[in-house]
Amino acid sequence: MERLCLDCGLVVKGRTDKKFCDDNCRNNYNNRLKSENGIVFNSINVILKKNRKLLARFNPDGKVKVSKKKMLTAGFNFDYHTHTYVAKNGNKYVFCYEFGYLALSNEEFLLVKREEKL
Repeated sequence: MERLCLDCGLVVKGRTDKKFCDDNCRNNYNNRLKSENGIVFNSINVILKKNRKLLARFNPDGKVKVSKKKMLTAGFNFDYHTHTYVAKNGNKYVFCYEFGYLALSNEEFLLVKREEKL
């Protein structure tokens, strides 16, 4: 049974577990896979970084109230965040890295900064 290179489709000669005809084909194949997956990761990371930047800009002192309209106008995307935290009192904080927010109402948020030791 002939084995074909996963990148160029030529016949592969040599070991029975060999998948590529040479190092160039192996590199091309792996780089193509990485770039296809990377597009998704990169686009999400761009949104997360923008959200973090906006939260940091609106909250230079560690705690402040901000309107939802102001956040949306600046381009904040509420669909993307890194994690959530539920406080002992039941309040749910949503975070983009160390900066987060708590919904006080439908139109107002309390922005916070969480100091974590890594």
